[in-house]
Amino acid sequence: MTTRPIPAPDIVAAQDGVLGVAQAAHLFGAGVVRAQLAGRRWQRPHRGVVVVHNGPLTEAQHRWVALVAAQSGACLGGITALCAAGLTGLTGDRLRIVLPKGARRPSLASVSYHWSTQLGDVDVHPLQTPRRTRAARSAVDEASWSEHERRARVVVLATVQQGLTRTAQLSATLARRGSPRRRALILESVHDAAGGVQSLPERDFELVRRACRIPEPSRQSVLPRRDGRYYLDVEWRRFGACCEIHGIPHSYVAQWDADLDRSNEITLAGPRTLVFTSYAVRRHRARVGDQLVRLLRRGGWAGR
Repeated sequence: MTTRPIPAPDIVAAQDGVLGVAQAAHLFGAGVVRAQLAGRRWQRPHRGVVVVHNGPLTEAQHRWVALVAAQSGACLGGITALCAAGLTGLTGDRLRIVLPKGARRPSLASVSYHWSTQLGDVDVHPLQTPRRTRAARSAVDEASWSEHERRARVVVLATVQQGLTRTAQLSATLARRGSPRRRALILESVHDAAGGVQSLPERDFELVRRACRIPEPSRQSVLPRRDGRYYLDVEWRRFGACCEIHGIPHSYVAQWDADLDRSNEITLAGPRTLVFTSYAVRRHRARVGDQLVRLLRRGGWAGR
């Protein structure tokens, strides 16, 4: 049976009931802390850390435990900092903590630790709690730490789309970070988030087309409809085929639904349609080319 947390000062509430042992002793007295732990009314999830209740920890309390267990100057980083700032739709399988260079590593198996010399106010918000890297820095870090390219790209785009940062801040942060892992992909994603890819990335698609010896398509051809006109990114009218490129994978259901509806209307009006992201055109050219070849063959193309 769990017990209710005891009344606590504002600092306890601000830290979701997670305190350093010394901090708790200062607030309540060392004897009270010992008595609460001995009576199992409080718990000690890690050396030097106490939680002022004996029930299961919330997600926010797990973050605080990881932070309090670390050395002074540490902060939440990457996806953990972004989630604490309100990012939705993405999670991490481990908490991310950024430590000052040279700091000791706490022994928490569920935490991924990173070290940095850049933990001043320009990268870490001086007023937000729990202490965490700013959204732009968090997004750049998480993208560089991510195991998969797709996740790295989505982190950058989602951070902008959900209003946690702006592309100018991401660009400035990336410049300060020097040459992090996946720098080119991060920069590409920042440009996409800024609206730099409103339509088909021509050069990259042309490389795919030429490599597969696919016929020259019509570009930005018009598909008239009673309720307006659609502009097709590329079309092979002779083979009843067209291709749409989405610059940004949409986070918002309304926009995503509208795009799907548009693709359906294009297909119903005549040409068979393939839909790619600009990311796929740039970085998965072999797969894009293979699907384009198969699409045109269905329409009667006998090439390649």
